[in-house]
Amino acid sequence: MALDRAVKGKINLKRDPEQEQAVREWIESIIGEKFPTDDYEEALHDGIILCKLMNKLKPNSISKIHATGGPMKLRENVAFFQNAAREYGVNQSEVFQTVDLFDKQNIQQVTMCIFALNRLAQKHNFSGPKLNYQTKLPTYD
Repeated sequence: MALDRAVKGKINLKRDPEQEQAVREWIESIIGEKFPTDDYEEALHDGIILCKLMNKLKPNSISKIHATGGPMKLRENVAFFQNAAREYGVNQSEVFQTVDLFDKQNIQQVTMCIFALNRLAQKHNFSGPKLNYQTKLPTYD
């Protein structure tokens, strides 16, 4: 149990609030709606927003999005997104595991998957907004 917390703590240290904000703004601009909460991981948790994003990048790539239902139905949304992302061309190694998002175990991997999706969208000549985020290099005094 202590090891679980230690591993989760290290994963959470890798999270970058500025990256998450850039992802949030990109998704909101594409789907045309605001996240339902300011909590990034909670807003993405049920997969609904990710399914909407995928359908904007590739129309009708996800035919049914569960807006309500128990955990199994909402987990299905996450699986729908993962399958559609792979079909779009996201490499398997860049697609997060369901527990990364649904159980909030590795939100950074979810963010990295969305960055990969953005790169592919540009290759697919997506005419919408691009995800703009500049990695900041460390400064030395």
